[in-house]
Amino acid sequence: MSVTAIAALLALTTFFAATSANAATVNYVALGDSYSAGVGAGNYLGDSGSCKRSTNAYPYLWRNAHSPSSFTFVACSGARTGDVLNNQISALNSGTTLVSITIGGNDAGFASTMQTCVLDSEAACLDAVSAGEDYAQNTLPGQLDQVYTAIRAKAPNAHVVVLGYPHLYKVGGGCIFGIGDTKRAAINEAADVLDDVIAKRAADIGFTFADVRGIFGEHEICGSLTTWIHSTTWPIDESYHPKASGQAGGYLPVFSQS
Repeated sequence: MSVTAIAALLALTTFFAATSANAATVNYVALGDSYSAGVGAGNYLGDSGSCKRSTNAYPYLWRNAHSPSSFTFVACSGARTGDVLNNQISALNSGTTLVSITIGGNDAGFASTMQTCVLDSEAACLDAVSAGEDYAQNTLPGQLDQVYTAIRAKAPNAHVVVLGYPHLYKVGGGCIFGIGDTKRAAINEAADVLDDVIAKRAADIGFTFADVRGIFGEHEICGSLTTWIHSTTWPIDESYHPKASGQAGGYLPVFSQS
């Protein structure tokens, strides 16, 4: 083996040893809603009840890959900003070094908007999307500020990663059935509005915003690649959530690189 190859091998060994040592000092807390809990990804933890925390969710996958000193998984299906403040924030402390969170979609009425767009007329869908966008732009910022301020106060030493939401549809994609492109485009637009609000509030307090829209490209419903997002499915609460493939192929790498 050449001197150059030996040097490269030693450098690589040192890198992995340092990475493992760094991970061993990480105290990770995963907060948030169903997108962080892993609803739609299956293999739910028995003690998580209706929160439906999955071993296929990106926080659990990150934990398995990095073996942090501690891991606290409190993300919960249906969570809103108030639920994070009332039921999840207590998991943080001054020793917490890493926090992840998705929050805001339920406050802005994501589930009810999707129900309207799937079951009702185009006009009703556009009205529901407009109402959700109005809420996201005018009411949600203050609610996010409360959550982010509380996280910073409880975990002042933590690196906080705020993850966004993907587009659900590939507009003009390969779907024959389901809702039309006008509804699909409106739903994606709502995701953009929501993500833009979340990104700004996160940046203003010094948190990292992790945008998943790019990596989900073509993996949306109607996309040209393997679909990472459920369409209407059973159980109904798993509809329009990432599959296990979306957690592993989309959320996990974006979080890991943030």
